[in-house]
Amino acid sequence: MKKTTVLFFLAVLFSFPVLLSAGDGFVFMASTIGPVDSGIVNVLEDQFEKDTGIRVRHVGAGTGATLNIAKKGSIDLVMVHAKSLEEKFVSEGFGTQRIDLMYNDFVIVGPPADPAGIKGMKSAADALKKIADKKAHFLTRGDKSGTHVAELVIWEKAGVKPSGDWYKVYEKGSEGNASTLREADKRSVYTLIDRATFLSLQKEIKLAVLVEKDDALLNFITLIPVNPNKFPRVNEKDTMVFVNWLTDPGKGQLIIRDFGKEKFGSPLFFPNSKQWRQRGETKK
Repeated sequence: MKKTTVLFFLAVLFSFPVLLSAGDGFVFMASTIGPVDSGIVNVLEDQFEKDTGIRVRHVGAGTGATLNIAKKGSIDLVMVHAKSLEEKFVSEGFGTQRIDLMYNDFVIVGPPADPAGIKGMKSAADALKKIADKKAHFLTRGDKSGTHVAELVIWEKAGVKPSGDWYKVYEKGSEGNASTLREADKRSVYTLIDRATFLSLQKEIKLAVLVEKDDALLNFITLIPVNPNKFPRVNEKDTMVFVNWLTDPGKGQLIIRDFGKEKFGSPLFFPNSKQWRQRGETKK
């Protein structure tokens, strides 16, 4: 997280419990950085405010940091993408439930010369194993973010515990996927990144998508309302209005469906709410 973002968050964090209370028309959300960097979070917040008059503001951090922020009780809602961490957050009573919102996918990118020879491989796990076998340089966020957790799951599937000079932890990985992708491009090394970040930066970088479209690379983004029984100051009423709007097939889900099409020629995210899926099944 950038220094200015940290300072802003700390200021809001300490003032939030005093200034805000349930029913005041304000929702404070902590979101994983990818959707924030893509711009979709601002678009959703702005349209929701136009529709309802309820303001939503957010702070961005990796999923692990986002959930830790929410455990302080000064957040109403989180938007995250690491199932194991999400389930733990809910089981410990900090969140009420996991609510499907949207998805995109991760891709493995690397230098066009592809020294590890992974281009076109169908299995992400096999590709990572080959990178490890070749000791080709790989950059990881290393920050327990959703992206980092997803990467570790695939390494585990590959039967590899990555370590050594070829496996580099980016010291600024907590700043997000955009920062990590730019650094990987600067070093001309492999990394695992979400497709939305790649599409948003593809004109600035030389790295290429080498492995994609493996189910193991799917990236599901979830909403979790913070538990008002644990934190009475949580604005449950307005938070659930926002959640219901985001998951509505005729409202938030439509924005998600179309976001990025005009600029990139394809959407950056795909709707995935229960209501959206049910509507799709009804149409079939």
